Amino acid sequence: MKKFTIRVYGILQDPQRGVLVSDEWIREDRFTKFPGGGLEFGEGTRDCLAREFMEEMNLRVSVKEHIYTTDYFQRSAFNPAHQIISIYYAVQPEEEFAVRLKKKPFDFDEGELVRYRETKQTEAFRFVHWSEFGPEALSLPIDKIVAAQLRKP
Repeated sequence: MKKFTIRVYGILQDPQRGVLVSDEWIREDRFTKFPGGGLEFGEGTRDCLAREFMEEMNLRVSVKEHIYTTDYFQRSAFNPAHQIISIYYAVQPEEEFAVRLKKKPFDFDEGELVRYRETKQTEAFRFVHWSEFGPEALSLPIDKIVAAQLRKP
């Protein structure tokens, strides 16, 4: 291992709609994960999460309680020399969503497909209803652990 990569994710729950997820297409692979991203040098984890929601969804959020931090070894799916540490917080929107939410997984519109062709990555957001939400709704191993915790009574 040569480097740690710290990722910060937000759990946005809506009583009627369920849990917000991000469908991402990155370098030929597709993932469904919680919204969030990488911690930048000089940034706190809560600031990182607020920035990521603003950058990805143009949505101001309040970062609430800590939910989970990775407590085991997880190698990065994108770089085998990196160890991933993921931190999860509950978030609450401070305003209405500016991004168009999708109904189906990986339902990319033309603009998102253009972005993928240019950068080899794109994303779309949707809610997964509570009746369908659980570890199987997500792709990444750490997200699956968090989803199982959220489903516990």
